[in-house]
Amino acid sequence: MALNYIWIAFFLIAFVVGLIRLIFFGDVEVFANMINGTFDSAKTGFEISLGLTGILTLWLGLMKVGEKGGVVKIFAKLIGPFFSKIFPGVPKDSPAIGSMMMNVSANMLGLDNAATPMGLKAMQELQEVNPKKDTASDAQIMFLVLNTSGLTILPISIMVYRAQMGAVNPSDIFIPILLATFFSTIAGLLSVAYFQKINLLNKVVLAYLGGLSLMIAGIIWYFSTISKDEIAVISSVVSNLLLFSVIVSFILLAIRKKVNVYEAFIDGAKEGFSVAVKIIPYLVAILVAIGAFRASGAMDMLIDGMRSAIAALGINTDFIEALPTAFMKPLSGSGARGMMVDAMRTYGADSFIGRVASTVQGATDTTFFIIAVYFGSVGIRKTRYAVTCGLIADFTGIIAAILMAYLFFH
Repeated sequence: MALNYIWIAFFLIAFVVGLIRLIFFGDVEVFANMINGTFDSAKTGFEISLGLTGILTLWLGLMKVGEKGGVVKIFAKLIGPFFSKIFPGVPKDSPAIGSMMMNVSANMLGLDNAATPMGLKAMQELQEVNPKKDTASDAQIMFLVLNTSGLTILPISIMVYRAQMGAVNPSDIFIPILLATFFSTIAGLLSVAYFQKINLLNKVVLAYLGGLSLMIAGIIWYFSTISKDEIAVISSVVSNLLLFSVIVSFILLAIRKKVNVYEAFIDGAKEGFSVAVKIIPYLVAILVAIGAFRASGAMDMLIDGMRSAIAALGINTDFIEALPTAFMKPLSGSGARGMMVDAMRTYGADSFIGRVASTVQGATDTTFFIIAVYFGSVGIRKTRYAVTCGLIADFTGIIAAILMAYLFFH
């Protein structure tokens, strides 16, 4: 629903701005530029979608190998003790615990197709022990905020788009996204824990959060002590080494499970073309709206206004052109993806703006969409503080993404 209003607003604002430029400034080319912008954007959206086929085929095949090799279950076991402490109201023998762990593990690995069904199942199982059926329980809110915070280890979809948009090293945003999404998840967890009065000083919780926090702090400290050229080289080597290690690990796990690796890859790869085709109308729709908005001059007006406001605070404004992706992210995943693609198309995939937009896109998830889908699936109308905590996670993730982009790419 949010995307519907956003899509309409893009066209209406573009029309009004176009009229103002025509009537008051005599810009007789403005509507011709807007029409050409929509046609060019439609063509770009179609070409990008088709170009994604090969890359999607590769990664979906590899993800299927990992899934059949049991990697999701391994992650679920690793986070099991932590989950039992942050969901104190859920019985230990509840099937919801397993479903939630599988969902979060799949999200961390970028397995959206596996994550969503498990997430909906977990929400239904949590609803069974919810005493107030129209009101979100503490456990449901915690689970939802963990989803909206978007903790991701493998940002596959973003790397796929960067590869298609011509990035020299599509995985260069791997470590920045990992760091930014960690901060968004911690912020979401702390905010929910505050409302629910969860004891985060528990030994198990401290071991998990403290260990991860020290590791993240160490990474940030190390990269802050070396030059930008060294950051680029080390980040590239480590990112690509880790990604290839993941691929090899998936294959080895599948072999251990006596899975036919080739057939598993083919099963997953078959989804590549269908997924690429399915996103064509969505990508074309949002890019056409953005194209009209940009061609009318409305985008420049918006960015110039934001630049003036940020500059007045004495803050460097080189990231401003990536902010539309940040503003769109809590409202619409498709809209934010369109803004990210538009930023890379306009400024270049390897530009600072293109990298900021990519990092912001991977730092958090779409709060309002997830709330609508997850709570809507079980008939919850009273969301309590879920939106507040979700937006806290979003805001933290976006700020962290911008700071990480400055550390790694500026």
